[in-house]
Amino acid sequence: MRYILPVSACCLAMWITGVAVPSHSGGALSAQGFDDHRYTTTDIENGSRLYTAECALCHGSNGDEVDGVNLRTGQFRRGSSDDAIRAVVASGVGGGRMPAFDLSEEELNGLVAFIRAGFDPGGVAVRIGDAEAGRALFAGGGDCASCHRVNGAGPLTAPDLSDIGAIRTPAALQRVLLDPDGSLIPINRPIRAVTRSGETVEGRRLNEDTYSVQLIDSHGRLRSLIKADLVEYEVSQQATMRPTTLSSEQVAEVIGYLMTLQGVR
Repeated sequence: MRYILPVSACCLAMWITGVAVPSHSGGALSAQGFDDHRYTTTDIENGSRLYTAECALCHGSNGDEVDGVNLRTGQFRRGSSDDAIRAVVASGVGGGRMPAFDLSEEELNGLVAFIRAGFDPGGVAVRIGDAEAGRALFAGGGDCASCHRVNGAGPLTAPDLSDIGAIRTPAALQRVLLDPDGSLIPINRPIRAVTRSGETVEGRRLNEDTYSVQLIDSHGRLRSLIKADLVEYEVSQQATMRPTTLSSEQVAEVIGYLMTLQGVR
């Protein structure tokens, strides 16, 4: 039996959902960098100063002093995309309860960046787009739904994403989209096994110990293999998905949709 990678004795506790979003074009790999999808440190710092001067009086230093709104954790009343936040700030809401602010585009970007960084001037601020557009990409051009299950619909080839927005940050989702190999969690690595009877089994590893391995095979079936029955066993460090070739705006939209997936409440 051929082992390509050593494996831990017990990985069940490490079962953590990853995200596999295939390239929508199936063509050349993306040359996008993380900075193409993030606000700059300068944006965040400028937003911090502007927030303190213009917003903190009503929203509070932690962004949670208006009912139903928590700016620091991303809880909003009127849309959750970056454009929705800009629109609320620029036009005001509530018949004047929150007045319109005449801010430049740079200032608006700074405020959004500070909010996306979780009020941390040293944090990471990932751009978040329109969730409905992201939902359409997930099901259509992004080809995500061909591998992922959401709320009971879809295959099990890749991890179930029904609560991915509750357990992953936007920055973590962005990393998976742009660098799937570097973000692949060991327990989710693809495996290939050949049994003594000659059957080749390929799939996504779910659990493994010294004597057996459990996986979802390429047909979406839960399988348990006894290692003593295998003549070959390979664990790949390369994710089955490749870096997305979606545009920067589309990546932001997919992240916007994924952040709405909060599981059963």
